[in-house]
Amino acid sequence: MLLWTKRSRFLLWAVFAVLFTAIVLAPLLMIVLASVAGNWTGLLPGALTGSHFAQAFSGETFASLSVSIQTGVIASMVSVLLGTWAALAAPAAGPRVRKAVDTLFHLPIAVPSVVLGLALLVAFSRPPLAFNGTRWIVLLGHVMILLPFSFSTVSAAIARMDPLLAQAAASLGAGPVRVLLRVRLPVLLPSISASASLALAMSMGELGATMMLYPPDWRTLPASIFALTDRGQVFLASASTVLLLAVTLAGVVILGLARGRAAQR
Repeated sequence: MLLWTKRSRFLLWAVFAVLFTAIVLAPLLMIVLASVAGNWTGLLPGALTGSHFAQAFSGETFASLSVSIQTGVIASMVSVLLGTWAALAAPAAGPRVRKAVDTLFHLPIAVPSVVLGLALLVAFSRPPLAFNGTRWIVLLGHVMILLPFSFSTVSAAIARMDPLLAQAAASLGAGPVRVLLRVRLPVLLPSISASASLALAMSMGELGATMMLYPPDWRTLPASIFALTDRGQVFLASASTVLLLAVTLAGVVILGLARGRAAQR
């Protein structure tokens, strides 16, 4: 075949490298350059400065980063707990119930995040569930967006898990709770960690629903970056974006290391 020749493989990798550089690396590089640009009148910045990062680490921007971290951690934990519980419980139900649960948990994926935010805004604007204007409606929106992915990740792992492991433990006298805690959850731990990584990354970058829901005292960093860009403060927005990328990457790496240790066990 043509693709098995040395020249064709080289051309294929060359095309991939060009596309990856143009679509992924170049925009990220431009953001990094803009974050340290004192002025930019040509192809590259005319002067470099660290003042934008100094501003990003103070005032409203840094407060927004704190909000994003809190929102990401809380929403990720809740979505992983609920998604794991539902994924474990669904196989024990009948086929119709299992299908209904699967459809229900995947429904938010089919709904644009802006529509989801508006729906939450309308649904929780009156007593007794008047969450509008509070941080709780932002957290709820993030959980609803993250839940389908947590459920799907753990469900896929359960489908691949050997049922004989749980059956063997039960045959040796282990009760349902012991089987869950000592057999099933340890086997699923790498997938649970993977779903937590995905949930954290998605929550840290979520904007659509957040723009519809956030109150003045609970604005996430993506919302602040959008506001800075809208005001023409592109350099400060770029520095804030680099800060967001660094914190998100650090969180994902930490969870990835935890996943690796769980897999070794």
